[in-house]
Amino acid sequence: MRAVIFAAGLGSRLGSAAEEMPKILLRFGGRSLLERHLAQLGAVGIDEITLGVGFGAGQISAELERLNAAHVELVHNPHYRDGSVVTLWTLRQAMLRGGDILLMDGDVLYDRRMLERLVTSPRKNLFLLDRDVAPGEEPMKLAIRDGRPVDFRKTLEQSHDFYGESVGFFRFDESVARDLTVAAERIIAAGRRADYMEEAIRDVLLSSPPSRFGFEDVTGLPWIEIDFTEDMARASEKILPRLCDEP
Repeated sequence: MRAVIFAAGLGSRLGSAAEEMPKILLRFGGRSLLERHLAQLGAVGIDEITLGVGFGAGQISAELERLNAAHVELVHNPHYRDGSVVTLWTLRQAMLRGGDILLMDGDVLYDRRMLERLVTSPRKNLFLLDRDVAPGEEPMKLAIRDGRPVDFRKTLEQSHDFYGESVGFFRFDESVARDLTVAAERIIAAGRRADYMEEAIRDVLLSSPPSRFGFEDVTGLPWIEIDFTEDMARASEKILPRLCDEP
């Protein structure tokens, strides 16, 4: 199993904090998110890691050198100001090497048990879902009907029994990885370069039989995506003390 991490974006909603460095280099408890990713992935037996980078790529490279992480591959997206679907397309060679992959957002502070759920789940293609979803259009939502994912978007369109927030981590087999690259190419060809990479995932989900995808409910496990300045404070004060791997 391999990990492919998205770390190319500008993080413009973070204001001055994001002007200085990529979000994956933000530090919590004295360690960057990147350092934490590498430690968490190593703890579940994953050391083949590819980072999709763009803004601040040199800083990320320097952090990897500091961490003696020469095994981590960097793939540069020169069009990082576009949507993350372009980064997905840029990462297509890493996506298509065969075997299962973990697809991960780089700007998440999270508990190791989430990765354990992904790695040990009997399902080959799955989402992580947190039912404690905040109201509004900001969270990326996963809709469930009859025990299966049926929609995946900030604004849901398919009927469903319930929904939760997506953590931004996924496990896919090589057939889904291949379909995602095709979906990303199609989205870009349609002129939708500003789209999130989640739109490619949604396209594959909606075109697949119901049995193809599953989910793991991680409600109650601590995590946070770092999008706004208030997220940084909450990460340090509320999430960090609850992580099972903290000293």
